[in-house]
Amino acid sequence: MLAQERHWRIMEQLRREQVVKVCDLAQQLAVSAETIRRDLDVLEQQGCLKKVHGGAVLEQIQTYEPKFEERKHLFSENKKELAQLVCKLVVEGDSIALDAGTTSLEIARVLKSQYTSLTVVTNSIPVVCELMDKPQFSVILAGGAVYGEEKAVVGGVCVEQIRQYRVNRYFLTPSGISLHSGVTSYDLREAEIQRTFAEIANHVVVFCQSGAFDSASLVKVCDLIRVEEIVTDSELPQEFRERYESAGIAVLTP
Repeated sequence: MLAQERHWRIMEQLRREQVVKVCDLAQQLAVSAETIRRDLDVLEQQGCLKKVHGGAVLEQIQTYEPKFEERKHLFSENKKELAQLVCKLVVEGDSIALDAGTTSLEIARVLKSQYTSLTVVTNSIPVVCELMDKPQFSVILAGGAVYGEEKAVVGGVCVEQIRQYRVNRYFLTPSGISLHSGVTSYDLREAEIQRTFAEIANHVVVFCQSGAFDSASLVKVCDLIRVEEIVTDSELPQEFRERYESAGIAVLTP
């Protein structure tokens, strides 16, 4: 069993039971206790859990997010407004990555209407469906396991395929961002994909609602030092803007 699958199974059990024991996990996953301890070390570094004597507990952070179809209709006007700002960041002929967030779909619609030639790498099935009839675009869907609830492709195969590419910009749509916890996501599988997109991009730009500021979700995607710009709505308090800009991150609003 691959480490990524073990991590997913550990987190699934942790969400159900709130606590896991090293000895139980070693028996269930047919690996040594030392392997499980290393797995817990990795997951703790990613902000997924907190290690305790003999096992781990779930961190008390945001762990629930509505499904894709529900989220698609939340703050829809705000998402459309934010997506328009992509035109300040993309040039004709650019190469970009889009993850499976609902804001990514709005960004794809703007790109389709405003640009003639782009290369888009994504794990989002709705993004591919939106762009597939634009013949001048080179659209690459990373293969792997289909995550039906999120209409996305995930898993180790998807990660390895993404690593074959380099893009100029990645538009990251996280669940939360904070100066302390960095960029975070609710879902281990999606966070793994987002982390990989951030690795292959020259520039990482976060697109999020102002309500995502100073909040942390279940899984760490990357540190804020990796982010150059944050695109958010005009409801962001000035004090937030100043704090993030003091950390060297440009904040763009409509």
